[in-house]
Amino acid sequence: MKSKETGFSKARLGGSYLTLVISVSLVLFLLGILGLVLINAKELSDYFRESLSFSVILDEDAREADIRMLQKDLDAKSYVKSTEYVSRDDAAVKMKEEMGEDFISFLGDNPLPPSIDVYLYADYTNRDSVGKFEKYILEYPFVKEVWYEDSLLYLINENVRKISIFLLIISSFLFLIAVTIINNTIRLAIYSKRFLIRTMQLVGATRSFIRKPFLIRSVYHGVLASLIAMLLLIGLLYLIEKEFLMLFSFESTKLLLLLGAVLVLAGILINMVSTFLSVNRYLDISEDKLYN
Repeated sequence: MKSKETGFSKARLGGSYLTLVISVSLVLFLLGILGLVLINAKELSDYFRESLSFSVILDEDAREADIRMLQKDLDAKSYVKSTEYVSRDDAAVKMKEEMGEDFISFLGDNPLPPSIDVYLYADYTNRDSVGKFEKYILEYPFVKEVWYEDSLLYLINENVRKISIFLLIISSFLFLIAVTIINNTIRLAIYSKRFLIRTMQLVGATRSFIRKPFLIRSVYHGVLASLIAMLLLIGLLYLIEKEFLMLFSFESTKLLLLLGAVLVLAGILINMVSTFLSVNRYLDISEDKLYN
């Protein structure tokens, strides 16, 4: 009869640990999804920023050698992603495609000047950096102006800032909810061991000795839960790449590996801290409250 009761207690305890691992896995999975959204949002904002063209308008009588020298100078800059030289003829072809008619035959001459389209890296597409870039370019005597859509530049940067703040707030709330759920789940698991903790205290075990096996188990559960969450995320990534390839792209391997490492670390730390606090609670609780 006693062995049956012991087996039942072990099964119930094993079930509570299984529930703990599954709960932590699902919470980490949700955090991982948020991480994927943040990664993709960064890549998407960088894509729009780096697609913004800055046209360096040149004099019509600018020499080919001077233009090529300027383009090489720009390509050598650390903040320039790429450049593209647009001759007068190329500009006329583009204008014809956009307007749908041959305006040169109507005007009798090509009024479009040559230019160099410059694409900056995302971190340099703010007004301060663009202002410095514009000032530098205008030092060349054959450069007439630097044209770009200032309103579009402001709109992109402002929206990126607002979206970043919104995602940060959502991340904070989700993290707090995750910590609360994990903490409550661990407290329920430790609750079933409260009499064992009291027994160890009665035989003279130190607080650190009592906490040690619980903390070791919490590390094991944290790693296991994070691995399960990562497997779920890999499955989600596979479905996204398969079904919505044109909408989402997760090509940054380093960021994905960093996300996996963060999930493992978060699983371990949250479990350890919650376990530490829960065990301490029953180390300090009075004997009459053990039955409540």
